[in-house]
Amino acid sequence: MTFYSYAQTGEQKALEAKRERLQKEIKEINRLLFAERREKGDIIDQMEALDKKINVRQELIRLTNHQSNLLNRQINVNIRTISKLREDLKLLKEDYAKMIRKSYQNKAQNNRLMFLLSSDNFYQALKRLQYMKQYAQHRKKQGESIAKKTSELTELNKDLGEQRKVKEQLLAENRSAKNILSREIASQKELLTSIRQNEARYTAAIDKKRKEARKIDREIERLIRSAIASTNKKAGKSSARTFALTPEAKIVATNFSANKGKLIWPVEKGIKSQGYGLYSDKLYPGIKHRNNGVTITTDKGSKARAIFEGEVIAILSVPGGSRGVQIKHGNYISTYYNLSKLYVKKGDRVTAKDVLGDIYTSRFDGSTKLKFYLYQDSNRLNPEEWIYQL
Repeated sequence: MTFYSYAQTGEQKALEAKRERLQKEIKEINRLLFAERREKGDIIDQMEALDKKINVRQELIRLTNHQSNLLNRQINVNIRTISKLREDLKLLKEDYAKMIRKSYQNKAQNNRLMFLLSSDNFYQALKRLQYMKQYAQHRKKQGESIAKKTSELTELNKDLGEQRKVKEQLLAENRSAKNILSREIASQKELLTSIRQNEARYTAAIDKKRKEARKIDREIERLIRSAIASTNKKAGKSSARTFALTPEAKIVATNFSANKGKLIWPVEKGIKSQGYGLYSDKLYPGIKHRNNGVTITTDKGSKARAIFEGEVIAILSVPGGSRGVQIKHGNYISTYYNLSKLYVKKGDRVTAKDVLGDIYTSRFDGSTKLKFYLYQDSNRLNPEEWIYQL
């Protein structure tokens, strides 16, 4: 849907861009997390997916309210401007009418030629000629001013009509979004009731997820420490926590750092289904969960891709789990986990967008998820601060 046919302010453009992004995100959440295949999925995943959609929907409602309020202020400004223009136009027309009447009166009583010939001397005739020219120019300017004011008034009236239509459309969308939100909150309550009736199953699922996450985290950090030790041994350094960098590696690290917040996604398309950091359990807020990376849900058959140039320094293989790839970008390390097939091996050089492997699709619930991690030396980073709009 195309919004705002009239000139937009910078704030309007930013709000509309964000609004379109949120609408797209909701569509992707529905497509990737709420397809029929998810009905028998993991109950924790269902709860997290529903909570994410509710949060995005609430943000969309808040943003639409902001847009509506901004538009309302602009409509009021337009109303005041139109009122002022109408008053100016009225005065201009009255002044012009007086000028025309005076012109015709002068023409009837004394034509221009007689007016000039009746001059007492050449100097007076010249002054009268200049006066006649100035009067004609003034009439022309008055006419142009009336035409300009009329055009401005017409355009503002048109904009005002468009703004009112947009405002009504925004309000209608907000009403619809609130109705959908109410249904989603009701679904969440139903799911909560179902979980409470099967508490043992829920806590078992939590424990299983925690153990799997700890396995992956330990293996990622073990491989990073190993890579640091190996690199530093070759360079004759003894540090166990930071890479000894060659001049070439320093350039890569500097370029990587300069692209903070602008790095590409590790998949061509998808949504962030679980963010980085510590968060409370949706059912039992006293229980805390930690994600040391981000989880991105994508389409079946999707491939993981390198976010930046670098060197493959390790292949992950977690017992009972999937495989992954670690890439070193100077002293930054990106990790791509939950791959079913790899297209690279240790020692390979890659560039941004190079395909690393196929992302595993769960046979249990049909979901396709990439787990992505980012480190600087042995220090964990938040990928959301580095990947563009993650």
